[in-house]
Amino acid sequence: MLKEKFSAIICEYAKEIGILLKEKQIDQFYDYMNLLLEWNEKVNLTAITEPEEIILKHFIDSMTIARYIEKDAKLIDVGTGAGFPGIPLKIIREDIEVTLLDSLNKRIRFLKEVIEQLGLKNMEAIHSRVEELGRDKSKRESFDCATSRAVANLSTLAEYLIPLVKPKGICISMKGPNIDEEMQQSKKSVSLLGGKIEKIEKFQLPKSNIDRNIIIIRKMSHTPARFPRKSGMPAKEPIN
Repeated sequence: MLKEKFSAIICEYAKEIGILLKEKQIDQFYDYMNLLLEWNEKVNLTAITEPEEIILKHFIDSMTIARYIEKDAKLIDVGTGAGFPGIPLKIIREDIEVTLLDSLNKRIRFLKEVIEQLGLKNMEAIHSRVEELGRDKSKRESFDCATSRAVANLSTLAEYLIPLVKPKGICISMKGPNIDEEMQQSKKSVSLLGGKIEKIEKFQLPKSNIDRNIIIIRKMSHTPARFPRKSGMPAKEPIN
């Protein structure tokens, strides 16, 4: 896609969600898309390869949570994959410090390339299992915000995210349309880990019928030391 067309589309979509992009940010998104498509030919990063779909379903979707993130927040994106939502958030919010976490090293290599090529500061990509990071004293309860997009059911996700966040911080879970059963099943997990569901926002991506849900969990108290459990357990045996 030519730069002019890309610029027109991303600016139109971004404006629909209340974001006005600067020229530098448009350039960064354009370079990011091209790096994603280039690397995707050798490393499986995304099934979405049409430029307009990348703009809407990856870039714009990632930006929808920006308003929930406080100024100068320290954020971790768990199971970031090809960098969503962490990299788009960093592009539009230079004030935040972002950690990208993924368990596959080939993705981490891609993310480090993107960070370098786009000149993104105060940003790192870590190769680790989230359960291991949640037990690391230097990372546990050290973030103002933890987020994740399409990684696990909410019971499991709570055990991934909540241990990483400081008390009074938030976890942002980005979900598709059908969350009622998940919400019901996650009540015990969220509470046991020290969290409380504060808000659920239902909406559609701009100029589409694509339904989304944003679930905000506020951390009310310290997470018990026994959580997260060892790697694989939160997914295999969610707290219900």
